[in-house]
Amino acid sequence: MRRLEYVRRGELRWAEVPAARVQEPGDAVVRPIASTTCDLDRAIIAGATPFVGPFAIGHECVAEVVDIDDGAATLRPGQQVVVPWHICCGRCARCGRGLTSQCERVPRYAMYGVPLGGDWGGLFDELVRVPWASQALVPLPAGLDPALVASAGDNLTDAWRAVGPALRAAPEARVLIMGGTPSIGLYVAMFAAAVGAGAIDYVDRSARRRTQASALGATAHETTPAGEEYEIIVDASADRGALAEGLRHAAPGARCHSVGIFFGDPTPLPLDVMYTHGVTFTTGRPDVLADIPDVLDLVADGTVDPAPIFSGEIAWEDAPAALAELPRKPLVLRSGR
Repeated sequence: MRRLEYVRRGELRWAEVPAARVQEPGDAVVRPIASTTCDLDRAIIAGATPFVGPFAIGHECVAEVVDIDDGAATLRPGQQVVVPWHICCGRCARCGRGLTSQCERVPRYAMYGVPLGGDWGGLFDELVRVPWASQALVPLPAGLDPALVASAGDNLTDAWRAVGPALRAAPEARVLIMGGTPSIGLYVAMFAAAVGAGAIDYVDRSARRRTQASALGATAHETTPAGEEYEIIVDASADRGALAEGLRHAAPGARCHSVGIFFGDPTPLPLDVMYTHGVTFTTGRPDVLADIPDVLDLVADGTVDPAPIFSGEIAWEDAPAALAELPRKPLVLRSGR
């Protein structure tokens, strides 16, 4: 079978590898039918991460179940499922605490599409093996277009986790989004508007993303509004200065979550403001599994529509050359899906 590999900055290729197959009790083999680039994938292709190729790339997709072990009997061939970006058993002590990205039964950091915790393939591959499939895979609601939720296994659900539960606990809270990554900040704006934030200010140097954020219900700015404070802050900038600036606008008791990954140098934080205002700051690999069903329901019932955030469609065969051009949030679609 073929898998999509990152080779070096700006270069991807199809590579022939042994076909994925059921190996352990509970395994499933799935066929990605609607994949997309995570914001991290785009950074990898641009050469902006420490990861050295070649390795299989990609960790966002909706797939079709092709084969199952008897231990995955809750699934059936032909079923459409979201594949979470991380490998997890769903039953160990950490998974039971919701830490599904830190599963005790696999090497630390195990995931699709990045060479951490072993080689698990990538979610642009022709076929993918999924361990503990009954616990790990999330079936799509009937009638939901797989392309709409191609990002649900990572960025789309990561964005929901960053703002949705906090807004449900504090209706009408003011939300500040420090944008800069291709999709997550825009997804946050979409969810904040759907749940009913009291105000949504989106800050980004990109005029295009500011226009998109405005269309999603946010008030867009090139710089942070002076003198404003916010109960919920989401850093989707992957920029140290922007993260610190957002935190300086924290209201008393504010919650700030950063979805960015900061490689290399230390990241300074304004601990004086955070201490005096009692700010809760969180970051980390997103434990998406438990929240994917809520996100699918929000899309299925029309509460949110992720379609405008995708930048266009790419045929699966064309993926190596097309993704090397760094499209913002492309949909890579398999024929016959």
